[in-house]
Amino acid sequence: MSGERSEAGWDQAVPEASVPEAVLVERAQSGDDKAFEALLRRHQDAVYRVALRILRDPGDARDCAQEALITAWHKLSELRDAEAFGPWLKRIAGRRALNQLRARADTEPMDERNMPDSHSAGPVAEALAGDLRGALFRALADLPPSQRTCWVLREMEGWGYEDIAEVVDATPTAVRGRIHRARAHLVKALAPWR
Repeated sequence: MSGERSEAGWDQAVPEASVPEAVLVERAQSGDDKAFEALLRRHQDAVYRVALRILRDPGDARDCAQEALITAWHKLSELRDAEAFGPWLKRIAGRRALNQLRARADTEPMDERNMPDSHSAGPVAEALAGDLRGALFRALADLPPSQRTCWVLREMEGWGYEDIAEVVDATPTAVRGRIHRARAHLVKALAPWR
């Protein structure tokens, strides 16, 4: 027996988590609000994390993430590859956060209060423990915003050079240079921890 269909055409017997993302994107592009809501539930934490790492302020990051999700809804028809929804959405969030960062003349230092602590995973997050974590945040705060943004997107978010270049409006070669300079600064700043 098949499940009942809702107004939007959802098969109520199929759990949301089992619906492939590409199917949700196609449904959302056809105007299915429930499909878009399902996509947002899957990606909202990652969008917030990208905004927070760039903006360093939880309130600003929430606002930026909300704006990015609204932008994604309005521009969803422009997405050609349904499989690329997640990276596309994070690029929107990254661009909005970077534009917001450029617009404000904020010089507040980056510290542990302004950075996420439990949602990130991987070797970088594992290495950020105790005093070393504080030292890294201070060293990151000393970087120019363009270098810090590139480094964070590459090393903490795992983005590719092409995607970072699109967000920061630079060439992939320029992004590599910024990341190289950021790494050199961080190695020097964290030398006492070696």
